[in-house]
Amino acid sequence: MTDEPTTVPEVLFVCVHNAGRSQMAAALLAHHAAGAVRVSSAGSAPADTINPAVREVMAEIGLDLSREVPKKLSTDAVEAADVVITMGCGDACPVFPGKRYLDWELTDPAGKALEDVRPIRDDIDARVRNLLRELVPPGE
Repeated sequence: MTDEPTTVPEVLFVCVHNAGRSQMAAALLAHHAAGAVRVSSAGSAPADTINPAVREVMAEIGLDLSREVPKKLSTDAVEAADVVITMGCGDACPVFPGKRYLDWELTDPAGKALEDVRPIRDDIDARVRNLLRELVPPGE
């Protein structure tokens, strides 16, 4: 047995406005990982505020996004991440060799009613749980 420090994987979720999909994914992963993964999110063209419907569907499952604000995607954020998950940000996401990139095709919740945002949240939740099992296998 070695005394090597274990590294905590870092995941960056990126979408255009950082007001919906990436915010939901970051909150869900942070919740499920409970500190086992570092999580951040950003947008290539951030909105001014989080989508109100997104805030509401997340509150329904006990996750409060009221203090979150959309953040601008930076090169530093991408460089710090072990896994970069894009959600419709197209060519605006910088690509660095050696990084793991995943592109999750998800419906944009912008302008959608709560009943249309819930399935997006639930899809993201399932994907986040699968990613967490990959990054931090049970029992580790």
